[in-house]
Amino acid sequence: MLIDHTHKPWGIASGVILAVAIVAYIPYALGHTPPSGGSLVGLIYGTVGFGFMAFVTLLALRKKFPIWRIGRTTTWMRGHLWLGALSFPLILMHAGFLFGHGVTSVMMWLFVVVYASGFFGAYLQHTMPRRLLRGVPMETIYDQIGHVREQLLDEADGVVAEACGKLEVEIAVPVVATSVGANALATVMRTGSGDSDDTAPLREFYMKEMRPFLEAPRTAHALGDETTASALFGKVRPLVAAALHPAIADLESICEEERQLVRQERMHGLLHAWLIVHVPLSFALMVFAVVHVIMALRF
Repeated sequence: MLIDHTHKPWGIASGVILAVAIVAYIPYALGHTPPSGGSLVGLIYGTVGFGFMAFVTLLALRKKFPIWRIGRTTTWMRGHLWLGALSFPLILMHAGFLFGHGVTSVMMWLFVVVYASGFFGAYLQHTMPRRLLRGVPMETIYDQIGHVREQLLDEADGVVAEACGKLEVEIAVPVVATSVGANALATVMRTGSGDSDDTAPLREFYMKEMRPFLEAPRTAHALGDETTASALFGKVRPLVAAALHPAIADLESICEEERQLVRQERMHGLLHAWLIVHVPLSFALMVFAVVHVIMALRF
């Protein structure tokens, strides 16, 4: 979710609400030492803050049941961001900026974690599209990355086979005689029109460096870094005939596309790791808040 000009009304309204809350809190805090969440003003802060928390939590249900046409998704998303940002300051004023003890203390510290992770998530969602556009211009559908990798490996094998005249590679093939899904390694010979005697440096570099990278891509590999990869290809280029330079350029492009897939996976993983932390903790916080309300009403 990009924070653009469409968020301006929400930002202004949130700023006004927070300013009014602070202005009203100052004389209240000066007249009550310490401020009590059980006072009329304290209850108002607590009720409004709890209401904002409830709205923010309900976004998950709105996403889970999109057929519920209760408001626009964009409105829910903006409300989640801005009302969520307001909820913690209001709850702090409700509590007189005290974390209390027992269940209340656990709830408040959990709120700190959820609030911080929420801002981190907002930052990720705001910057991720630009980071993807800049770092992954060849972005593909995430679920198709495995298939794209297979295509890149096959394409690289073809480039080297055509340039070097032949290429022996081991691939996993299904074994029909054994259990379903079982695989075995088979050696496949790919042939091309090149002269294998003059192309040994390229073939050796491909088999020892590049193909392992394409089979198991990772940033720690030498070819996972653009600068290091360029230097490695630069070392191979003088060792082969100029006629093979276009093939080396094709291999460099394939490596770059693979690096972009690695970057896309890393960004996707970061975003989903954040969700795994933020969402469950948010629901846990809401449970603690409900327990706190019930205990406050009963006692």
